[in-house]
Amino acid sequence: MLSKSALSVLGLFCSLTAFAAQETYTFDPAHTYPYFAINHLGFSTMYGRFNKTSGRLIVDKEAKLAALDLVIDAGSIDTGHQKRDEHLRSPDFFNVSEFPFITFKSLSAKFEGDVATSVDGELTLHGVTKPVTVAIEFMRCADHPMDKGKFVCGFGASAQINRSDFGMKYGLPAIGDEVRLIFEVEAQRN
Repeated sequence: MLSKSALSVLGLFCSLTAFAAQETYTFDPAHTYPYFAINHLGFSTMYGRFNKTSGRLIVDKEAKLAALDLVIDAGSIDTGHQKRDEHLRSPDFFNVSEFPFITFKSLSAKFEGDVATSVDGELTLHGVTKPVTVAIEFMRCADHPMDKGKFVCGFGASAQINRSDFGMKYGLPAIGDEVRLIFEVEAQRN
């Protein structure tokens, strides 16, 4: 269930209600994985993920419109190391007590044929909102092969940001500034 904060983020979808061919999909939290990669002290790449995510996708192929809204519970960060995760939740990084959610709200999408190839929108992280382009690397919509009557869209997408642009400057430059964001999503048609 989406929180009140998450529901307010989904307000963008009201602007698409005039399109008869629109299809709305709700993210399946058991098959949706937002994760990230960042350079760690020049020795390795550290990966982490967020375990609690909600969102919606709206697609209107005829009108060449797509809307994507994503809400991530920042406190659900998981790097596989409890002490590091606690530090990442602190004011040095995500400051989850003050900024509990990371959101992405789409503003426009680019299509090639019937397939969305990128989405421009606003990412809000650590209380700062910046424009970000999310590249859609693949997308497939079809009947679920194991669950009759269920129609699903899945997509993989990524974006690149500098965490310092969002006020997250702890450990720079030793801990990388450039962060690769990766989104693996499955969503069921409503």
